[in-house]
Amino acid sequence: MRRPLCLALALLAAPAAVAATEPPAAVACAEDRAVFALPGGERIEVAVELADTPETRARGLMFREHLDPGTGMLFIYETPQPVAFWMRNTLIPLDMVFIDARGEVRHVHEGAVPHDETPVPGALPGDPEPARLMVLEVAAGEADRLGLAPGSRLAHPRLPQQDATLPCE
Repeated sequence: MRRPLCLALALLAAPAAVAATEPPAAVACAEDRAVFALPGGERIEVAVELADTPETRARGLMFREHLDPGTGMLFIYETPQPVAFWMRNTLIPLDMVFIDARGEVRHVHEGAVPHDETPVPGALPGDPEPARLMVLEVAAGEADRLGLAPGSRLAHPRLPQQDATLPCE
């Protein structure tokens, strides 16, 4: 009697084990959109401007007086590296979402204060992988409103697709 029960349980568990190993579904990506899969499975989109040169990264969102909900600036580096941001000449409070080279959100700094020149590090102390490839800046409160948190996964065509946790089509 025990053997058929064990076999039945094993057969019931088999589809779940196969589903858990399937690669994530690819996402239709575009340069001007950041698509995130949240830890609960929901997907959200943020319309983004790119800051992908030393000049555009240095300027960032300085002197902007407003940032619409659901929009932001995606800073992209040539290679993953430790990063820190400050708020010099930034007029609006921001949330900063720090993303590794696989597209995983590793750290979210909420409510960076305008004009504050204190560096905001892209990694918490003790993070074993402090290098970041991208940083998304959105208006303060947007990261929470959108559900962006460590463990969220980004799909974007500028991520190395072979390592992306949420690849593009």
